[in-house]
Amino acid sequence: MSQQDTAVSRVTTGMPVTDSTGVGIGTVDLVQRGDPNAVTVQAPAADPGSSLDELIESTAVGEPDVPADLAARLLHGGYLKVSTELVPTGAVYVPADRIAVVDGNQVHLDVPLDKLPAEE
Repeated sequence: MSQQDTAVSRVTTGMPVTDSTGVGIGTVDLVQRGDPNAVTVQAPAADPGSSLDELIESTAVGEPDVPADLAARLLHGGYLKVSTELVPTGAVYVPADRIAVVDGNQVHLDVPLDKLPAEE
């Protein structure tokens, strides 16, 4: 098990998260361990007869709610979803390799909040 798998496995939902500047950015909403065999979902080709609503529904994916290339990296390496009031969308994603330390019941990151991808 890699160091980042170990860190992610010690994180639970509800834990407070602090970025590299020491600012408390929010709490863990979702913990996803890495899956090296994760399959990236490609948006299906649009049926020329389908409505825009159907197209939006068919391409709607669950987590992580980020662009496909980033989603693939997060799914492969593992990530945390952190609820925060510091970004307009209300959540950011933390790649597992950005977890510096899990100390007691707190997660410390090695990156500042403004370097984390926000939920779309």
